[in-house]
Amino acid sequence: MTSGRFSDVVTAPSRALSYRNIVLGSILVLAGLGALIAGVSIGFNTGVLGIAVGVVGFLVMVGGVVFAVTPTRNSSRLPSARSASTKRGPRASGGSFMDRMNDRWDRRNDGH
Repeated sequence: MTSGRFSDVVTAPSRALSYRNIVLGSILVLAGLGALIAGVSIGFNTGVLGIAVGVVGFLVMVGGVVFAVTPTRNSSRLPSARSASTKRGPRASGGSFMDRMNDRWDRRNDGH
């Protein structure tokens, strides 16, 4: 396997998760869990209404998880790892872990 192929896989552009989405998704999961528990507790008394509230709570929970783990679409606000490392230079100590590991891999394979 050539170093170019591995390097391309390691430095493939990825979209970052948003902390805002993670927090809002977590809140949705907790709200859905509360609705699910409420649906189960009122389901013993009312039947269909409890089932409907429980199903809606479950769907809110699933939606919250999907919202939390969906990457951001507007990547223009986020600096890319490649542009950040080229601005600082190849020996910058503040690079991300994956950037440093990728540089070490490239240096190791350039020697062979």
